[in-house]
Amino acid sequence: MKEHNEKTPDPKELEKELGDFLAKKFGGSVKLATPIVMPQAAESDEGGPAPKNRKTIRFDLKPQDLVAYLDQYIVKQTAAKDTLATKICTHFNRIKHVQNTPDDFSDMVGIIKNNVLMLGPTGVGKTYMVKLIAKRIGVPFVKGDATKFSETGYVGGDVEDLVRDLVKETDGDIELAQYGIIYIDEIDKIASSHNLIGADVSRTGVQRALLKPMEETDVDLKVPHDPVSMLQEIDRFRKTGKKEKNSVNTKHILFIMSGAFSGLDKIISRRIADQKIGFGASFSDPSQDGDILLNLKSEDLVQFGFESEFVGRLPVRTIFERLTETDLWDILKNPNNPIILGKKLDFAAYGIDVKFQADALKELARRAYDENTGARGLVNAVESALLPFEKSLPSTAITRVAVTREVIDRPLESMKELIERTEDGTSRQVFDQLAAEECQRIAEYLTANRKTFGEKYGIQLTNSRIELAAKAYSRLVTDIENVLKKIKSYYEETKTIELHFIKNHGINIVLEEEAIDHIIEQCFSARGTPEGYYRQLTADFEHGLKLVREKTGRTRFFITRESLEKPDSYIADLLKQTGSDRRQRSPKPDNLLKG
Repeated sequence: MKEHNEKTPDPKELEKELGDFLAKKFGGSVKLATPIVMPQAAESDEGGPAPKNRKTIRFDLKPQDLVAYLDQYIVKQTAAKDTLATKICTHFNRIKHVQNTPDDFSDMVGIIKNNVLMLGPTGVGKTYMVKLIAKRIGVPFVKGDATKFSETGYVGGDVEDLVRDLVKETDGDIELAQYGIIYIDEIDKIASSHNLIGADVSRTGVQRALLKPMEETDVDLKVPHDPVSMLQEIDRFRKTGKKEKNSVNTKHILFIMSGAFSGLDKIISRRIADQKIGFGASFSDPSQDGDILLNLKSEDLVQFGFESEFVGRLPVRTIFERLTETDLWDILKNPNNPIILGKKLDFAAYGIDVKFQADALKELARRAYDENTGARGLVNAVESALLPFEKSLPSTAITRVAVTREVIDRPLESMKELIERTEDGTSRQVFDQLAAEECQRIAEYLTANRKTFGEKYGIQLTNSRIELAAKAYSRLVTDIENVLKKIKSYYEETKTIELHFIKNHGINIVLEEEAIDHIIEQCFSARGTPEGYYRQLTADFEHGLKLVREKTGRTRFFITRESLEKPDSYIADLLKQTGSDRRQRSPKPDNLLKG
């Protein structure tokens, strides 16, 4: 059979040549019409459609696990933690159950979604809690602000864009996106304005637009009247020859909404006061009856400006408590709080290490409480107190700053004294004292949460290891979670040293736990790695242990912390034991001859 090596003509070039030929022969009376070829779906080698990798929900958290995680970062708000952790864990574990037994739930109707409404004053941790949950659960999650939306068809964002963002978050996996979480902040800002005349497209209109997604509807991924979406759909059809599913069902998407709801307390107080009118009624001031939001009813939300249908789709409600001055102090003392960590990072950018006295933190908490903005006031209090230091100290030779109560009360005078006493040992002594106090606080914190951290990171937190973590935290600018992750990573890498040693030198060394802690401590202090320490270990032990092996045949050695600190003494002791063993095994001379 004869082979043809001619290049196959390109369809466009062939079309052009035929068109030129017909134009020359018949003029403009005959033209070439390009046939419309319908694309065909691409198939795999086996003849069937190409398989699509489908992701499934991987979720193994229990409510108490998530609560324990939130307790590490958030002060107070016990009821809110319990509610959020329980409903989110139940949401995803129920999804896993349905995925594992789809036949049992295929025809089930009337599934009620437990959408959540979070209420509380500003600065109590509503958004922070949701951010922490999103970081921990590792499932599809998007966040939006209610103030940027308008009713569908008007200028502004569309609430259905949040559902489309879920698909983007899952890299286009629609099935996975249908089990995500949508968080909408500032939801109180879309309460209807009662004195507005005309269409309320940014308030009531947004509420109505949210009704169907909050329950169940199909959201088209193509934005209406968007030419880009239309072109993408045409291009996809040309490539595959079929129309892929381009809508997301919101049946299993959980909605979480939050807001400060300023003024809602007055509505509740008025309702309670009205109910107390009559014979035998007590006329106590409802505003003094603890947190008035705990008496919330659906009718209060309706009077606040929400549609009754909208309120009905938020069956789970949780109230965030107001933060006291003591709560704000506890936040600043928490080793994971981003305010103090952020300020340490600001100074560390200039090579300056900062330590905070407990009394200084208490004074900052008092100033923040006076601002009545919750935890947000802490940022302003810290910035106002330390801004002069942050401005001037980078231009000096100072590398350590001890933030005491006096520094907070007299910032300018304290800064002047600090600069004048750069070489004074007193400043260094105060700094070292605060560093020791910080280590003590971290050690107490880790001891109190020993079980939780041990189970979470899969590492045994002995007393020595807790002390190691506290020193590392004090030396670095990071949170407890990253310190423990680093210790876990160093621990696993250090255990591989044993394998490398026997592979490269034929000697089996066993690093005891205290020796491993010593190596980890050296890695933190010298900013090194266990791999780098392995080279030092080889230089210290290789020749000595080989010598012991040659004299005794012994190939297994237990390495302690003291052995690492004094390798020469350790080798010398092994050789002494070898000589002693030989003398004990040698036969005694028999110089007595009988007969």
